[in-house]
Amino acid sequence: MLNTALRTLRTRWTTFVGSFLALSLGVALIAVMGLALASSLDAPDRGPERFAAAPVVVKGQDTLTVPTSVDDRTQKLAQPRPVPDGAVAKLRRLGTVVEDRSFAVRAEGGPAELVGHPWSTAAFAPYELDAGRAPEAAGEVVVSGDWARPGTRLRTGGGTVRVVGTVAGLGFENAVFYTDARAAELSPRSLQLVVDADAAAVREAVRGSGRGSGKGTDSDSDGVQVLTGDARRYADADPDRDSEALTAMNAMFGTAGGVTGFVSVFVVASTFAFAVAQRRREFGLLRTAGATPGQIRRMVLAEALVVGVLASAAGCVLGSYGAPLLAEWSVDESLAPRWFTIGDYTWPYHMAFWTGLFVALCGALAASWRAGRTRPTEALREASVDTRAMTWGRWLTGSVLLATAAVTLVLALVTGPGDLLQRKTYVSRPMLLISAVALLAPVLVRPLARLIAWLPARLPGAGGMLMRENAAAGVRRTAAVAAPVLVTVALAGSLLGATATLGEAKATELRERTAADFVVTPAGGAGDAGGVHETGFGEAALKRLRAVPGTEAAPSSSSAVYVLEDGVALIRSDARAAEPEPLAATARLPLAAGKVSDLDDDSIIVNEEWEKHTVGERVDVWLGDGTRKSLKIAAVMTTGTGNNGVYVTPRNAPAAPVDRIDVRLADGADPAAVAAGLRQAARASGGEVLTGDAWVRAMRPETNRTTRMGLFMVLGIALLYTGISLANTMVMATSDRLRELAALRLAGATRWQVLRLVGAEALLVVVVGGLLGALVAGLNLVGMWRALGLLSVRTSVEVPWATLGAVLGGCAVLAVLSAVAPAGLALRRGALEPSGVRE
Repeated sequence: MLNTALRTLRTRWTTFVGSFLALSLGVALIAVMGLALASSLDAPDRGPERFAAAPVVVKGQDTLTVPTSVDDRTQKLAQPRPVPDGAVAKLRRLGTVVEDRSFAVRAEGGPAELVGHPWSTAAFAPYELDAGRAPEAAGEVVVSGDWARPGTRLRTGGGTVRVVGTVAGLGFENAVFYTDARAAELSPRSLQLVVDADAAAVREAVRGSGRGSGKGTDSDSDGVQVLTGDARRYADADPDRDSEALTAMNAMFGTAGGVTGFVSVFVVASTFAFAVAQRRREFGLLRTAGATPGQIRRMVLAEALVVGVLASAAGCVLGSYGAPLLAEWSVDESLAPRWFTIGDYTWPYHMAFWTGLFVALCGALAASWRAGRTRPTEALREASVDTRAMTWGRWLTGSVLLATAAVTLVLALVTGPGDLLQRKTYVSRPMLLISAVALLAPVLVRPLARLIAWLPARLPGAGGMLMRENAAAGVRRTAAVAAPVLVTVALAGSLLGATATLGEAKATELRERTAADFVVTPAGGAGDAGGVHETGFGEAALKRLRAVPGTEAAPSSSSAVYVLEDGVALIRSDARAAEPEPLAATARLPLAAGKVSDLDDDSIIVNEEWEKHTVGERVDVWLGDGTRKSLKIAAVMTTGTGNNGVYVTPRNAPAAPVDRIDVRLADGADPAAVAAGLRQAARASGGEVLTGDAWVRAMRPETNRTTRMGLFMVLGIALLYTGISLANTMVMATSDRLRELAALRLAGATRWQVLRLVGAEALLVVVVGGLLGALVAGLNLVGMWRALGLLSVRTSVEVPWATLGAVLGGCAVLAVLSAVAPAGLALRRGALEPSGVRE
């Protein structure tokens, strides 16, 4: 059988080209992802950056650690605590103490992510002056990099400043250095210090001076951390960014790997199934010559084995070249740390090779079983009408997968609709439904083809009728060609439609919650971004904004609260701190129970996701600075998309700066006059005034960049596989129809009529696949839409029509070219001429 398989591969090589290419690419991608994973697991520890030359760094408590029956649970604090005053006084007696401050800076014409620091901390990186001098006055700064030169004037959120010096950039930040006094004005809270003293003496000085529970890295002194050596990197902004980037990257490649495996099995199985259907007469002849069903099956599996070995080997070679390119691209796109490279590993190649071989054998297994059931009488068969395209195995498998998809959807809607909004769910669910519809496609192909071709079949001439009957008669051929189109359209519609629908749902929530006429935000945004703290609005700025006539202002702050659920899970919830009366006037919270006006310093507004969510019930929480407190539930919000968070009063968000002011117009107030007054009042503090609608548009949630890149990578893989499978299947199908096309020439059809018929049939099959894919995407999006409705979010289903149109158009062009090209070559050689017909 192996010798027969090798001869078959040599003579019918076009049949296996698509499977070979699909497997090669799949193995290459698996090897690339394995190499990337192995390289990320052995990632080197990043050393200190801003404090590489600092002797000792003392950092206030920035984590909350709660002991549980299983283990200690830790979360980052939303409002880290500064080093206690008593400890600072002791440290000053040991040596020089330099207070560090980091805050966001926005400068016109400058880099997007500018970070301000006191000049006295520049020596700890170390930064050295390239040109100019150090800042000496409040309006003077030193910048890193070459984007500004000494003498340049910059308009910033804190006023106009003049660049008096520059330092060489060190690659990890774009810094703006102010005088120490000006930095203290812009960022009053100092969360960490540099101490020029012996580390042991520093530890002794801070021992027992902290409060609360927190864990340090180099030492643990009641939450106050003493950092030396490599541990000084924990004083850098976002010290865990490398591990977080690697985790996100691995998740992205893992998703791509799952889709790669699914689509490659799909393509290989489809190709082998179609090849077996085409070779019925060949297998019938072998059966007539005495071949047993087992020998036929072993021959098909041997063909798959040879293809699998060759394709897997080629894929491993391709992966060895592709992995460094992917690593370089990931670094350039900021998806991976700057140091990330591919190491020297062998196990990813073994994993990729044997996986590819396994996929090849699995893809051919069902086809080999069908081939073994070929009867000797098939050798006499002349008609190409498929009388039994659906086998019992196909009926059973397709029905089980369809029922599984339906049951799991219903269970998710009943037990936890929020699960359907998770990325891992809306990426994996379409695969189940795609498999079910693809297996049941022969049942749907004939009526769909007749429906689509109903109008063309009624046009003058026989072309429309022939197109319809050929597509309806060759069910296996039509289903095989439509399958890759189904995969691509279904994935594109499901994945992009899910992210767009979820984004629109979040935007709808934001729009419905906002009742403010104007929103004032500080320059540069709000919140804590990777350890860079926003200054927010001070008391003077708030007083000026409140003094604008015809307004009712509602200042609020970003914070967080932490709750221990089930006794083992420490959950963080984003919190917004505001006074209840102004909050009720400027916001429309999606309440399921209770009233906003009941919020006070002893209560909290939670959402239905919380373990305890009954009005009047008390819940133990930790505030943003780690303080433990028992609060009464004043109101409960609906779950929504998961971004409703909680609400507390400013007293329960200690040290959280005001980062947003919602403004409501008083009755009879002139909007234009109020807007002018707000802009004038906010100008001194660098605030930005937006209308309520403009603020909603500016805050519209965007898909995470890593997620977006991952989705496009998945769709790119699917589209590539579709191209390979579609082209290969169309070439196989057209080459198998030469006798049929020759009969058309004998009946009087011209060459152009034959080519137009072949092209029209290809278009018809692509439309059939597109409709099946749209059906799958529609079912997935309807499930998500229903889940959003159960979570009290009323939104529309967002269908990526432009992307679907582009995908379907690309498939149509590829299918027509792949069908017309071999037919045109056959016409040129005269194989389809009446005189060239051979029986």
